[in-house]
Amino acid sequence: MTIELSELRLAQRATGLLRAFNQGGVLDLADVHVADRVAALGGEPDEPVRLAVALAVRGIRLGSVCIDLAEVGTTVLGDSDETVDVSALPWPAPDAWLQACERSPLVTVGDNADLESGTPLRLVNGLLYLDRYWRQEEQVRSELLQRELADPPPVDVERLRAALARLFPDDDRQRLGGAVSALRWVTVLAGGPGTGKTTTVARLLALLHDQPGGPPRVALAAPTGKAAARLEEAVRAESAVGKVTSLGELHASTLHRLLGVLPGARSRFRHDRRNRLPYDVIVVDETSMVSLTLMARLLEASHLDARLVLVGDPDQLASVEAGAVLGDLTRAPGSPDPALQAQLAEVLGPHVDPVVNGVVTLEHPWRYGGEIDALARAIQAGDDDATVELLRAGQPGVAFVETDTLDSRHPEGLDSLRTDVVAAAASLASAARSGDVDGALRALEAHRLLCAHRRGPYGVSRWSAEVERWLAREIETYAEDGEWYLGRPLLVTANDYDLGLYNGDAGVVVHSTQGPRAAFARGGAPTLVAPVRLSAVQTVHAMTVHRSQGSQFERVTALLPPAESPLLTRELLYTAVTRARTAVRVIGTEAAVRAAVRRPITRASGLRHRLHP
Repeated sequence: MTIELSELRLAQRATGLLRAFNQGGVLDLADVHVADRVAALGGEPDEPVRLAVALAVRGIRLGSVCIDLAEVGTTVLGDSDETVDVSALPWPAPDAWLQACERSPLVTVGDNADLESGTPLRLVNGLLYLDRYWRQEEQVRSELLQRELADPPPVDVERLRAALARLFPDDDRQRLGGAVSALRWVTVLAGGPGTGKTTTVARLLALLHDQPGGPPRVALAAPTGKAAARLEEAVRAESAVGKVTSLGELHASTLHRLLGVLPGARSRFRHDRRNRLPYDVIVVDETSMVSLTLMARLLEASHLDARLVLVGDPDQLASVEAGAVLGDLTRAPGSPDPALQAQLAEVLGPHVDPVVNGVVTLEHPWRYGGEIDALARAIQAGDDDATVELLRAGQPGVAFVETDTLDSRHPEGLDSLRTDVVAAAASLASAARSGDVDGALRALEAHRLLCAHRRGPYGVSRWSAEVERWLAREIETYAEDGEWYLGRPLLVTANDYDLGLYNGDAGVVVHSTQGPRAAFARGGAPTLVAPVRLSAVQTVHAMTVHRSQGSQFERVTALLPPAESPLLTRELLYTAVTRARTAVRVIGTEAAVRAAVRRPITRASGLRHRLHP
């Protein structure tokens, strides 16, 4: 008997609202079971309250920290690759629903952090949280507020003024970011790919080294091993060109390794408020990928007098876990701090831009061409007309393959994609067979096919198989060496702390004198691993846009699903486009492009409106 994947999502014993929303494709099997169990333990018979519990559990699974009971009926989408019409579902009336939750024995009402709720849920200003996540959000808020209210770091103003002029001669926004990082405990350095964020990081570290008191102890970290390696490479590259000479040998690690992984623990670490990290400056790159839980753990483990520099692009896809902390920090309401503005004027001159909440956004693109930058900005702005116009303009570096046959067995218009895929694979195989490790790792980044879906006609599984067929036809002797054939592109799918490999790391099988080895890029020399030691890898001819975060490729092809796909969002298209250094190709329909640009992700969170008293 064959069981369809959709059947595995159904809770056969569910009744009432839970059954309707489960069969309607909104709630998963686990959402229903958790809600039923929690309601049974808490003595809650009310169906709308049980539905609210299930939606709160679902929200965490899909990245939201809470649900807004007044709006969830109009903002929720299906959570699979399939299209779901949620408007036909029997949503409770918002006011009555809110009142039922306020009366429920499962819910504590109010934001008194000192109150031990004893209940699994918390209702604050119309937002319903699982209590654990409300406490994490409150912890992040209070930790940041403590640093906001503390006396600012002591600085030598004359030395700071001179170092700013020396280290940041070309970009006023980078200079402002350096100044803010010296004058505040927490700085957010935002900006798209290629705007000089890691260049600014290297120079602001040199700026802090130049202050009296000896060189600070610095930690470089990122959510993934790939992002950490890129941060380390960028800092080293900046040091190599001579502008920055005082940093010494800095190494980057994943945030999990920085905090100290405990065996068997998923959200607790060796470093916490009783065992703080021994650093004066902590730089976190790709902060958009940091979940609420991980940010709470980082803040509690950092000394209150340690500078935190949070770096990232708030317009990218957020963490796969709950929370959009970087987006909350960069978009929180506020006004410039007069004391900080006076200090900035003292070191930068009287005409200094206002800084709100320590956020400095870099805007000038230094890496990729003007066409990709213009396309990314149109997507950011939600301008679907400009996006379509730029895609169709035929400018170098941007291509649009308009086709509605991607779900057929023989899709049309893919000759250019096939050419890129075959050329990249041939170059990769050639370097791997000759034992040119650096060349193979460069070739690995020549082109990447990105998909929104994992499964189905628009998914990674289908298109990886398509690429395999193309390569088998076009490249003689391709993959003839067996499972670990030379030139096989690899993707690590689970953390391996013994090998120092992390979920999302990309590598390639290369020739060596000891036999085939899997090579992975690191900040210094590549890591070479015997393939038999790899426990969780897959061949990577295509990958999801989510997995591509923290990576850059020379050429990118973004394959879009139909306009109705709930996974097709502005952040997904923006992230896919900005993975490219020199050229991007978008394959899909005009309707899909417009739907993506018009549909920003809505992750429910109360953090941005609670950051400041």
